[in-house]
Amino acid sequence: MSLIINNLEKHYKTVTAVNKLSFDVQPGEIFALLGPNGAGKSSLVKMIVGFSSPDSGSIQLNDAGQAYSSIPAHLLGYLPEDRGLYPEKTIKQNLQFFAALHGVKDSEFTQRCDYWLAKFNLTSRLNDPLKSLSKGNQQKIQLITAILHKPKWVILDEPFSGLDPINQELVVEFLAQLKQQGMTVILSAHQMAMVEKLADRVLLLNQGESVLYGKLSNILQSAQNNSIQVVFNDPINQTYFEQLCEHYCVEQIKAQQLTITLKQHQSLNQLLPQLISIGEICEFKNKAQSLHAIYLHAVAEHNAKLDQGTTL
Repeated sequence: MSLIINNLEKHYKTVTAVNKLSFDVQPGEIFALLGPNGAGKSSLVKMIVGFSSPDSGSIQLNDAGQAYSSIPAHLLGYLPEDRGLYPEKTIKQNLQFFAALHGVKDSEFTQRCDYWLAKFNLTSRLNDPLKSLSKGNQQKIQLITAILHKPKWVILDEPFSGLDPINQELVVEFLAQLKQQGMTVILSAHQMAMVEKLADRVLLLNQGESVLYGKLSNILQSAQNNSIQVVFNDPINQTYFEQLCEHYCVEQIKAQQLTITLKQHQSLNQLLPQLISIGEICEFKNKAQSLHAIYLHAVAEHNAKLDQGTTL
C-alpha cells in the first residue's frame, strides 16, 4: 500500500507552492518531510489528506483493492499544524471524544489510553483539565489523540514542538513504537537531530521543489564523500583561502584547518592541485556531516540556482 505522488502541482495567485513533485512513501517506514518555512510542506500535506486538490498531477493510494486520491479519514491519524484540543475539558474527555470520532470501543479506549498515558508519564493527570498541563504535556496528549484508533497512516506536523530534550526523546521512542506496530509515519519537523535518529527516507523541499530525496543512510554517506577536512602544517594564507572560496564551499575551522564541501559537479581531482598550492598537507580525510549541515547546504545551493535562473 504505497503512497505515490506523481508530477504534483499546486498554485496560488502569486506563488507556486508545489512544483512538479514526484515521490513515494512505502508501507511501514518513517518518511521525513523537511524544508524551511514556505517550502510547500503544508500545501503538500493538505493535498495528501484531501483538504485541498492539486492543480495537476496525481496522488495514488491503494488499500484492500480500493483506490484513493488522498489518504481517507478511516486510515489516517493526523497531528495538524493548528492544534485542536479542548482546554477546558479533562485529558480523559479530550481523548474519549477523539477516540469516539474514530469508532474506538470503550473497552479498547481504556486499554489504549492507559498504555499511552503511562508511556508519557501522564497517568496521574487523567482527570485534570487540559489547560492545567504544560505546553509540552499538551503536545503529548495531541500525539495520543492522533493514534488511539491505530491508523495505518500517521501524519505528524512538528511533533517535537514545545518539548524539552527529555520529552523529545520520549517522542522518538513513541514514533519508533508506531513503526513497530506497522504504521506508516510521515513526519514534518525542523529538529534535524531527531529526524536523523528516526527517518528511513527523507524528502527535502525548497520553494516547492524537491532538493534531496532518498534513503537517509545514502544521503548521509554521499555527504560524507563530498565533505573533506584538510589540515596544513602552517597557517593558511588568506589570499589562497579567498581564491579557494571563489570556487568551493569552504569553512575555516582553525588557522591551519579547512572543511570543504564539494558540489555535485566538482571532484577531488580538481581540488587537490589547489590545496597543494596552498601549502604542505599533514591531514586529509572525509568528514561526516550531520543532517542539519546537509540541509543548510542543500537549501543554500538550491536558492543560488534559482536566483541565477531569475537573472538570466
